[in-house]
Amino acid sequence: MTGKTSPAAKKPAPAAAKKKAAPAPKEGAAPKEGAAPKEEAPPKEEAAPKQEAPAAAAAELPAPEHPPEQPPAPTDESAPIPTEAGAEAAPAPAEGSPAPPAEPPAPEPKVEKPKEEPPSCPLSLAVEEVSENSFTLTWKAPEQTGRAGLDGYVVEICKDGSSDWKAVNQEPFLSTRCTVPELSSGDKIHVRVVAVSASGSSAPATLEQPVLIREILQLPKIRMPRHLRETYIRRVGDAVNIMIPFQGKPQPEVSWSKGGQPLDSSRINIRTTARDTIFYIRQAQRTDSGKYELTVRINGAEDKATLDIQVVEPPGPPQNLKLVDVWGFNVALEWTPPADNGNAEIKGYRVQKSDKKSGKWFTVLERCTRTSCTISDLIIGNTYSFRVFSENICGLSDSAAVASGVAHIEKTKTTYQPEKIPQRDMMEPPKFTQPLTDRTTTRGYSTHLFCSVRGFPQPKIIWLKNQMEIREDPKYIALIDQGVCSLEIRKPGPFDGGVYTCKAVNPLGEASVDCRLDVKVPK
Repeated sequence: MTGKTSPAAKKPAPAAAKKKAAPAPKEGAAPKEGAAPKEEAPPKEEAAPKQEAPAAAAAELPAPEHPPEQPPAPTDESAPIPTEAGAEAAPAPAEGSPAPPAEPPAPEPKVEKPKEEPPSCPLSLAVEEVSENSFTLTWKAPEQTGRAGLDGYVVEICKDGSSDWKAVNQEPFLSTRCTVPELSSGDKIHVRVVAVSASGSSAPATLEQPVLIREILQLPKIRMPRHLRETYIRRVGDAVNIMIPFQGKPQPEVSWSKGGQPLDSSRINIRTTARDTIFYIRQAQRTDSGKYELTVRINGAEDKATLDIQVVEPPGPPQNLKLVDVWGFNVALEWTPPADNGNAEIKGYRVQKSDKKSGKWFTVLERCTRTSCTISDLIIGNTYSFRVFSENICGLSDSAAVASGVAHIEKTKTTYQPEKIPQRDMMEPPKFTQPLTDRTTTRGYSTHLFCSVRGFPQPKIIWLKNQMEIREDPKYIALIDQGVCSLEIRKPGPFDGGVYTCKAVNPLGEASVDCRLDVKVPK
């Protein structure tokens, strides 16, 4: 402040403005050392008169530590009072008016924790099945479930044309499949599903079109499993437990029969559900074998399937086993099929023998398909007994048929007469089966000449060069093996070229072959 005063206002400030103005600080008062200056509440905008703008601008300058004394203000006009830098000047209160109390400091704002976002809406909402008075929904879990995880889902429905949504389940459940029951046929129902967690509910997943509650007609159809399309075989005493699924709408009528007659409920239990029928026998007997007919019927339309059950057991032993003949080291046996095949085809017979000395049984033939056989390679001087088992799909018969007689293998006197073989004349003159071939070689590289000859007695082999016999010369090596004649010429030179002849001679005649050998000199 420079001591200049702003021009006096012609009109005094309103009384309301005087009451709201802050009290002026005392002249020459300085803040105590170490004491923090108190924050003053900013005056309201309406408390500052518009005429004191020059004084506010002057107040922006820094105030001196000891401001000079101001000249006395006129009694009829109020002068602006200097304030701290950055604050608007407020007029001094009128003489005799009480000073207003200081406003309390504003409370500090509380920092709010960020709220967790609710889960996203469920995905892939679809109708799985519709019946006459209900329908079934399926959906998938939302992509975002939050930290706390899902509490479950709530399904809501609303009839078409109404805005009244009703919750199907009062408590959330975690299953992604829901059946809405007790509906009226012909209604159109809007559906939505909401995911619920501790942080809130998601946006609803809604079907685009309302669900029409009506019965969808479906012709009856039996889904016979593949392994039941052939004969179903079980052993006596085993349990028979068969489930056959079927389909059809509305609920089809299911019936079983055997040979056109109803089933014996004391032995066979039938349990039928909306989607399958179960055929159960606790302990199967051979009398349970046969063809059972399943019928699924809806309002005159029907589908049929046949279940063929065969209950089997091991067969009986063969009958009339006989020891037909014994000769040399051989025995012939015969028998007839068993009286009881165990309700299954006989796959073969197992034949066994027993030596009287050891008393042990040994299998000779397995699954013999005929009702007779011949057993060979028996030991001379031994006595043998024989037995036969029958076999079907369940295995061997519990007992065997034993031959009444025994077979004693006696030693027979035989005289060896060697076979007379007519003598054949093997004499043959020499004959070359493979001739010599012309060859070309290089000086210094050994070479071989080959030919083949046959004859009996074995012919003598003579080698010639240019019609001159090659005798014991270390340059030549002549060999014969299994009729193959060879002549090795070691490191031939230019003078070793010429015509070579191989001659074979025996008492019945002679034969010869020749070839030409050229020796090249490298340049």
